[in-house]
Amino acid sequence: MSVSTRPLTDQELTAIRGEFPILTRTVREDRPLVYLDSGATSHKPRAVLDAERGFYEQHNAAVHRGAHQLAEEATDDFEAARETVAGFIGAATDEVVFTKNATEALNLVAYAFSNAAPTDADKDEQFVLRPGDEILVTEMEHHANLVPWQELARRTGATLRWVPLGADGALDLERLGDLLTERTKVFAFTHVSNVLATINPVTELAAAAHAVGALVVVDACQSVPHLAVDVRTLGADFIAFSGHKMYGPMGVGVLWGRSELLDVMPPFLTGGSMIELVTMERATWAPVPAKFEAGVPNAAQAVGLAAAIRWIEGIGIDRIHEHEASLVAHLMTALAKRPWVRVVGPQAGVDRGGAVAFLVEGVHAHDVGQVLDDAGVAVRVGHHCAWPLHRSLGVAATTRVSLGVYNTVADLDVLLEALDRVPVIFGTEPEISSVAASDHGQAEAS
Repeated sequence: MSVSTRPLTDQELTAIRGEFPILTRTVREDRPLVYLDSGATSHKPRAVLDAERGFYEQHNAAVHRGAHQLAEEATDDFEAARETVAGFIGAATDEVVFTKNATEALNLVAYAFSNAAPTDADKDEQFVLRPGDEILVTEMEHHANLVPWQELARRTGATLRWVPLGADGALDLERLGDLLTERTKVFAFTHVSNVLATINPVTELAAAAHAVGALVVVDACQSVPHLAVDVRTLGADFIAFSGHKMYGPMGVGVLWGRSELLDVMPPFLTGGSMIELVTMERATWAPVPAKFEAGVPNAAQAVGLAAAIRWIEGIGIDRIHEHEASLVAHLMTALAKRPWVRVVGPQAGVDRGGAVAFLVEGVHAHDVGQVLDDAGVAVRVGHHCAWPLHRSLGVAATTRVSLGVYNTVADLDVLLEALDRVPVIFGTEPEISSVAASDHGQAEAS
C-alpha cells in the first residue's frame, strides 16, 4: 500500500474524475452533477464496472461447486478477491468473510452471541451472553451498529449501555471507566462517525475493553475507504465495512475477525457451502471463512471489490486521505465565514473524516437539501441513520457533505454558491453577498 503523501495534482484529479462515467451526466435542468454524498455510497470507476461485467461474461459459475472449468475459474477469482481484501487491511486471508454489506457483517457477530448456547460454553464461552452481562456501544453509532446490539440485549437479557457524546463531537471518555467493567462482554463502536466525522481512538478503546475481557467490534465503514487501516495494529477483534462506500459494487461487504475467535464463533446463517458433514440428525461446520458464507456467495461483487481496492492502491490511500482532508479544511474555513451555518462535530484544526455535517439557522435540513439539489448538488439530509446522535445534539436533522477522491474545490464552490441562496430564499439572513463573494474569490485563487 502506498504511503506517499504527495498531493494529487490537477492533472491527476482530472484523470481520476474521467474514470467515473456517472460524473459526466447532468441533473435538474441540465446542470452538471456535483456529487457530495459518498458517505452514503461512492461512485464506481470503470475498472470496477469492467471487473464485475467481465466475471459475468467470462467466468460466471457458482463458486466452490462443480468440477468444470467455469466453476474453477469463478472460485479462483473469488478467492483471489479475498486475498486482495486481506492484503489491503493487513489480515490473514482466512480471516476475511464476505457478506452482502457491513450491516450483515455486524449482525453476523451480534447473532453469534445469541446463537452460542450455554451448553456450548466449554468451547465458545466468550460468545455466551446471560442476564447481568453488558453490551457497550456509543451514542454516535449508525443504526447498523446499534440496533443489532439492542436486539441482542433483548434476546439474551443482557444490559445495553453506551458512552455519551462529549464536547466537540468526541466521546466522553471520562465516563469509560464507569461503563466498561468486568460485566462487559462486547464493546461495539465506530471508527469514524458517519455524521460527526469524529475519528475515535480505536487502539486506546480496544486496550481498555480487553483489560476487562470484552471483545471489540468496530464499524469501519467510514474509515477503510479513507484512512490506512491495518488490523494487525488497530486492536479490534472484529471490523466490518462495505464495498459500495469504497468505490466498489453494492451487495458486498467484509467482516474481518481474529482467526482464533472465528474458529469458535457460532455461525449466523446455515445451509449449503458452510458445512463439513451433514446427517439427518446434525451437521458440523466447514473451516472459516466458509463457515460464515452459506449459500452461493456474491462472487462478481467480490471481484469488483478487489478491483476497487487495486484502484485505490494505484492512487495511494494516504494520498486519498490527504486530498479529502484538504477539501474538508477548505469547506470548514468557508462555512466558518457564514455565521448562519453551524458545523457539528470536530471543529477546524482537528483531524476528522471526510464528512462535514451542518445546520442552517432557521431552515430545516430537508429544505436546504432541496435548494442544493436544484443546483445539481447531491448531499445527504436527515438523521443519517443516527437518530440517537441527533437527539443528543438536540436537532432533528443535519445536512451532510461527504467527500470522495473525485471531488474538487470547484465542487465545493458550487455547493457554497447554492448554500448562500438558502437564507435569501427563506428570509433568514438577507445580507450575505459580501461574505459569499469574498469566499468564492478566495476559493478561485486557491
